[in-house]
Amino acid sequence: MLVAFARYSRDESFAVLGANLRFTMFMVGGSIAGAVLGGLLLGVFSDAMLIPALAVILLISAVKLARHD
Repeated sequence: MLVAFARYSRDESFAVLGANLRFTMFMVGGSIAGAVLGGLLLGVFSDAMLIPALAVILLISAVKLARHD
C-alpha cells in the first residue's frame, strides 16, 4: 500500500479526490460506518455465515468490474 500511495502521489492521481471532495467524504463516511457495523456483527453472526456472505459480495464486485465497458 505504501508503494502504491507513493506512486499515485507522484503523478497527482489524488487530485481527483480533492476535485470530488463531497463524494470522497461520503465514501469515507460509508467506509467507517461499514467497518464499525461489520465489527459489531462479528459477535452476532458466526463465521460460517459471514465468510460466505463476504465471498458473495466479492464475486458480485468482480463481475461488475469485469462487465464495465
